[in-house]
Amino acid sequence: MAETAPLCRYRATVAYDGTDWAGFQIQADRGTIQGQLESALGRLLRVPIRIAGAGRTDAGVHALGQVITFQAAWRHGTGRLERGLNALLPASIAVRDLRIAPEGFHARFSATDRTYAYNLSIGAGRQPLQERYLYRIGQALDMRAVRTATEMLVGRQDFGAFGQSPSGTSTVREVLGASWYDTSGADSRPGWSRPGSDLSLYLMGTAFLRGMVRRIVGTLLWVGTGVIDPPTFGDIVRSGDISRAAPPAPACGLCLWHIGYGPDGRGRRQDNR
Repeated sequence: MAETAPLCRYRATVAYDGTDWAGFQIQADRGTIQGQLESALGRLLRVPIRIAGAGRTDAGVHALGQVITFQAAWRHGTGRLERGLNALLPASIAVRDLRIAPEGFHARFSATDRTYAYNLSIGAGRQPLQERYLYRIGQALDMRAVRTATEMLVGRQDFGAFGQSPSGTSTVREVLGASWYDTSGADSRPGWSRPGSDLSLYLMGTAFLRGMVRRIVGTLLWVGTGVIDPPTFGDIVRSGDISRAAPPAPACGLCLWHIGYGPDGRGRRQDNR
């Protein structure tokens, strides 16, 4: 009689194109990333499996560095488990870097930081191979003003003007870094963006409110197009009033880029979550 495989905790990085999915978190009547992952694990392991994700991305949002954890009894090695999962998942979802997790490790509660990227393209000329992953705007942006406003986001403060707490509690969050990059090389100066510029905002924080990054981007676009100036942006941040912020920028431009777990990769202690 074959010996029963020990129950182990696993972690994996997951990348996905969120265009056709109703977000990460499982829903009873709509296709989600979590639902697809749990279905593939259940088929492979022949028992129901529940996963935990580091972030609950909304419908249409993408990920390069989502992290999941789950427990499973599997005797054939992590490489074979990863290959088996990818064989069962749809083409828009991929598991990579699957490994046994340290004791007590949890994808969400062990995370020390999260980084989101929001991708913009300036100009009317569409790029069919990229349109699913960026938000295209037709007018130039005053990047000097945008960068000035962006600097106001860094630090620990109430971000209630840009999002809602998933648990309905505090809207205080800490943004560790906020930077714009022109990945096209079309605009090396801190002035106005040029047609053809591909701009990316990277926001790193300990945690984010629901809809926070997309409302921040929408309001920064107000700054870039002259609807408001940087001091008014600062007033909106300090107000905590979500009705003063811009509507959320489209989901297609947002990507969960990276989840950090500290210098040793083991994350924070569970009793400090």
